[in-house]
Amino acid sequence: MKILMVLTSHDELGDTGEKTGFWLEEFAAPYYVFRDAGAEVVVASPKGGQPPLDPKSNTDDAQTEATKRFKQDEDAQKVLAGTHVLSDVSDDGFDAIFYPGGHGPLWDLANDADSKRLIETFASSDRPVGAVCHAPAVFKITNGADGKPLVSGKQVTGFTNTEEEGVGLTNVVPFLVEDMLKENGGHYEKGDDWASFVLTDGKLVTGQNPASSKEAAKALLALL
Repeated sequence: MKILMVLTSHDELGDTGEKTGFWLEEFAAPYYVFRDAGAEVVVASPKGGQPPLDPKSNTDDAQTEATKRFKQDEDAQKVLAGTHVLSDVSDDGFDAIFYPGGHGPLWDLANDADSKRLIETFASSDRPVGAVCHAPAVFKITNGADGKPLVSGKQVTGFTNTEEEGVGLTNVVPFLVEDMLKENGGHYEKGDDWASFVLTDGKLVTGQNPASSKEAAKALLALL
């Protein structure tokens, strides 16, 4: 198995002057689910190199077994520090694609032509596509073979409006994940705020929030 993970390169949290990026748990937990299952994992980002880490995901209260493992894992840290430039990445040889969240994807991956190309290629060839928390933002401009939004008619989840309200960023983000998925025709569902909630519809896997990252990765693996 060979899985492509795609991370954000965006580090500015709107006009707040604060930093954002990817959420550590949402990378670390899926990374180890995939690696422990024997998969080869390749990591890419729009700009390549070390992607920006959301500092809030690095605080003591945000740590999990997976993030603690990552901080002791020099090999994994090297993989993260040397992400491939997304525009150089082909779908050839990959069995699935997975997007960790954090607020960063709302600004770059949501509108990224290379990301769109890859997602549409994986979907059209019936290979699993997964995204967790804010990463379903990547479905903003992706379409299915029928020309409709990729999520149209599909059961999907992602960071809820009430979770965004809970972190005080409703008026900072360029759009709300829940609203966008609904506007694109997705059958949006959610569990309790901050609790693990994952949906699989065909080969599309979505997770609601950071707590969903491990189960979303397992759901993607189940499709392989």
